[in-house]
Amino acid sequence: MDNKKLAGLLFPNIDKTPEYYEEKYPERGLEKGAMVTRLAPSPTGFIHLGNLFGAVVDERLASQSGGVFILRIEDTDAKREVEGAVELTISTMKHFGIEFTEGATSEGETGEYGPYRQRQRKDIYQAFAKYLVEQGKAYPCFCTEQDLEDIREQQKEAKIDFGYYGEWAKHRDMPLEEIEKNLAEGKEYVLRFRSEGKKDNYVKVLDGIRGEIEVPENIQDVVILKSDGIPTYHFAHAIDDHLMRVTHVVRAEEWLSTLPIHVQLFDALGFDKPLYCHTAQLMKVDNGNKRKLSKRKDPELGLDYYRQEGYTVDAVWEYLLTILNSNYEAWRDKNPDADRREFKFTTDKMTKSGTLFDIMKLNNISKDVIAKMTAEQVYEGLSGWAKEYDEGFHDVISRAEDKTIKILNMGRNAKKPRKDIVTWSQCKEFIKYFYNEYFEVLDEYPGIPQDKIKKILTEYIDTYNHADEKNDWFEKVKVITESAGYTTNTKEYKEDPEKFGGSIIEVTTIIRIALTGKANAPDIWEIQQILGKEDTMKRMQDALNKL
Repeated sequence: MDNKKLAGLLFPNIDKTPEYYEEKYPERGLEKGAMVTRLAPSPTGFIHLGNLFGAVVDERLASQSGGVFILRIEDTDAKREVEGAVELTISTMKHFGIEFTEGATSEGETGEYGPYRQRQRKDIYQAFAKYLVEQGKAYPCFCTEQDLEDIREQQKEAKIDFGYYGEWAKHRDMPLEEIEKNLAEGKEYVLRFRSEGKKDNYVKVLDGIRGEIEVPENIQDVVILKSDGIPTYHFAHAIDDHLMRVTHVVRAEEWLSTLPIHVQLFDALGFDKPLYCHTAQLMKVDNGNKRKLSKRKDPELGLDYYRQEGYTVDAVWEYLLTILNSNYEAWRDKNPDADRREFKFTTDKMTKSGTLFDIMKLNNISKDVIAKMTAEQVYEGLSGWAKEYDEGFHDVISRAEDKTIKILNMGRNAKKPRKDIVTWSQCKEFIKYFYNEYFEVLDEYPGIPQDKIKKILTEYIDTYNHADEKNDWFEKVKVITESAGYTTNTKEYKEDPEKFGGSIIEVTTIIRIALTGKANAPDIWEIQQILGKEDTMKRMQDALNKL
């Protein structure tokens, strides 16, 4: 076979050589130990937790080593591409605090190692494909879909491994004359890699998370260029990672099965392999069993979920670092106020088995994060979320910014700050009773006679003085309690409830429901001070009138 002639027939317009691209994209000249990582999503429109999970690893490795973090768009599969998906990926990663050194941007791209969109790199891939043909390591395959289906059926009957390999690779050794004839007739073809792998051979590969692993040698003659000349993922990522000088490839463990192909391609192309780091699958407990997070079953897999719910970026980062590095929690306990970027992230502290995603733990971390914020910071976060996801609520709190900050400051400066805000959407539900636009009575009064409730509310209205200090206000509540025949001593009530019929707890619950619509709410006196006399009295009177 005249491989040079074959390469010329297949790639008549490709005049650049691998040497040209090696010179165009030289070694980066970074400091020793600096890592080059990349996030390489497909523009399918669904950005999931796994993307962010890997991006955090990429960002930490590159940033803390003084390296480079690239955003590359792997858009070779045009059928799956969703309009606007690239922009969505960029904006989502920006929202979650993922900062790239170079790569695709919403305005185009930045960096000297582009293009950073694979469909714009067609000539680069074809130059290396041409090289493989010249070396006798790739060949055209003219099989139709029916041909491949026939092979599959024969393999099924023979009960052997499926695929295009060995004796089943029917166009592997096609004579040049026949290839020329097929090309002249305009037959479509794909370019396949000629594997020299042996079925029972294994190769050792160093994984950045799992250590040295053994994988079976690839025996398949995989497609590296599709019929339109666009590469498959296998081929494109090998070329891109090499020319962009990527040192560490962070990807999900589901890609482990393709590692033999990638190792073989790097070797055939004469490239130094990057250090692959295969992260554990994200799992959850469902009915007592662990299973993989599912796009169909689990809304928390999509990153939109966290934006719509209003999780803070800091909380998401804190949680992901907790499940990514086993020593992060201990570090955080010792350094409660330190910037998370001070933590030394390492791949050898990452789990090798399924990573359990626990939304309750995320919620607890989120509470801690928000509890450390000032009221002004909480307002800024809440307002930013509402502006994007709840315009009506945003308008309300914007018109009452000072009031809202006072609401959010309740219990914030205590020795043990309140930890009752998890997300911005939940925060809205937690505080909306303060605003007349949203006020409604949600809970029922305690199970006591209605005339007692009327008596309590009437006396409360008659004796209320907005200027009362908290102690004076509470003394009046005690008087109302005793007037209703209830006790102010909750200990006595618990010891003999039938003797008293009720306690000050029932009285304050009635007042709280009338004031907030809820049986559980923060300090009544402080709520009244924020609401003001007019709204306080109106709510009390409305509650009395409805009885």
